[in-house]
Amino acid sequence: MGLLDKLRNQGSTLSEFDGVIPPTPAGATDLSALHYQYSINGVPFQPLKPEPSVLDLNGQTPPKYLDNPPR
Repeated sequence: MGLLDKLRNQGSTLSEFDGVIPPTPAGATDLSALHYQYSINGVPFQPLKPEPSVLDLNGQTPPKYLDNPPR
């Protein structure tokens, strides 16, 4: 019996989900308008929360490495 099978069949006091992938909270999916808007542009303002991502490309696709290799 493998460790994963043993965990799923017998469980563990150290694991809440016993080898099963936990459900994704709705606030971390596209269903959350707050997450979608705030993580990109900071709307609505959330006090004591981190600043929105500065890595957003405003919908543009970055250039492919293979199209621009080093010389």
